[in-house]
Amino acid sequence: MAQPTQNSANKMTRAGSQLLARKSIDRLIAEADEPEHRLKKTLGPWSLTALGIGAIIGSGIFVLTGTAAAGEHFEAPSILHAQVLDLLVNLIRNGNSAGVLMHGRPPAGPSIALSFILVAIACAFAGLCYAELASMIPIAGSAYTYSYATLGEIFAWIIGWDLILEYAVSNVAVAVGFSGYAKAQLAAFGLVISDKWASPVWSGGQWTGAYFNLPAFLIVFILTLLLVRGVRESAGANNVMVIIKIGAILTFLVVGGMLINPANWKPFAPSGFAGVVTGGAIVFFTYIGFDSVSTAAEECHSPQKDLPFGIIASLIVCTILYVGVAVVLLGMMKYTTFASGKAAEAPVAYALQYLGARPVFRSIIVLGALMGMISSLLVFQYGQARIWYAMSRDGLLPKLFSAVHPKFKTPHWSTWIACLAVGLPAGFVDIGDAADLSNIGTLFAFVLVALGVIFLRRTQPDRPRSFKVPFVPWFPLMAVILCGGLMLGLIVITWLRFFGWLAIGLVIYFAYSRKHSEFARKAISN
Repeated sequence: MAQPTQNSANKMTRAGSQLLARKSIDRLIAEADEPEHRLKKTLGPWSLTALGIGAIIGSGIFVLTGTAAAGEHFEAPSILHAQVLDLLVNLIRNGNSAGVLMHGRPPAGPSIALSFILVAIACAFAGLCYAELASMIPIAGSAYTYSYATLGEIFAWIIGWDLILEYAVSNVAVAVGFSGYAKAQLAAFGLVISDKWASPVWSGGQWTGAYFNLPAFLIVFILTLLLVRGVRESAGANNVMVIIKIGAILTFLVVGGMLINPANWKPFAPSGFAGVVTGGAIVFFTYIGFDSVSTAAEECHSPQKDLPFGIIASLIVCTILYVGVAVVLLGMMKYTTFASGKAAEAPVAYALQYLGARPVFRSIIVLGALMGMISSLLVFQYGQARIWYAMSRDGLLPKLFSAVHPKFKTPHWSTWIACLAVGLPAGFVDIGDAADLSNIGTLFAFVLVALGVIFLRRTQPDRPRSFKVPFVPWFPLMAVILCGGLMLGLIVITWLRFFGWLAIGLVIYFAYSRKHSEFARKAISN
């Protein structure tokens, strides 16, 4: 009678050890060099930097700056729209939620420039952590792979599932935004696309009467063709788009700078520090992407040197541009202007038009915004396919996801599946405020990567590191604290959606992935 009990205990022990089983870094590197999984190495430091800029600077710089400065307001008061930080502060001070703002988020005003700097500092600490791990573990998969090597299989699965959410949700939002923006600009030239074929089928909680959002699907499909063709071709196209959109931003800084009225900068921080934090939680969406540089680890010539350079350089360039746009835009017009209407939908274009800038300058901004959306879509579709590729190679997803094209040496099935996972939802739905899921997912990934640096410094202190985070554990802990603080700046419903997504992921893990992972196969063979 004791034998079954002993067998059950052994199974529980093996299951528990599998959850925290970590992959050897040397084994990870060896697997990446296996011929059937090897990817073509074509990227250098400047291509990686452009990849980061391409992902970071999307349409957000032309849209979210105004939204975050003016704040957000919901008509119906609801605890679901309350900021988590505000809720916690009121519970601690008053023991209840009576003083919680449940109509949205307070305006940051011109202090949105500080929000960009605050987020940049948080991202800089996280970026240093990414740079160290990327130089040690030059493998596709980004935070997923780092977590597998440092924290264990269950954490790797959670972060991999989380990254799928980050990339997919953000790209659905960008694809829908691209469709609306492109439709409006084509209409200005007399080319009218029917709303039936250029609008989401479901938006704002109701049916729109549209059949399909064809432009949103087509842009994802076209980029997928490019990505399957090869990373060199994709990087080349991204480089061109990055040059165009940086040129558009510089044009705005020069033209808008001549239209500044210093009186618009007062009051500088209408909601105090709470507005700065809330603004940071909103504009964090514009910084998502520098981590995608690390997904290109297996396709660059010298990952130990080039990956840290690409991550840090892209962050520095984008921060300078973001702060410049915020200062100029909020100097051109009062922050309250961007609360609603056309000013909220396209604040940069609206400000230029309202203040009488020449049409040619507005056209340059439109072109820059379109290039920003396309390059962001390109890089995130690239990164998403590499995450799935890495998870499949470890057995956590079906082997189809890690198949490499015999000619192009790209994970073609993962890339096409990513196309459907983003293109089809973009054709049917407008996810609206659910885009905040990208923010919380990314911040959570940053926290785990920072913890991974601390863990590896303790467990493998002598392992060669071509790049080191200074002042460990303090810098990684700063990343944890700042990213955690920005997570608290998000609203309650975003947290509930995030936990719901993680719950679905855990069901899939225990139903499929745990049984097919490399460690499960080893346990069976033993």
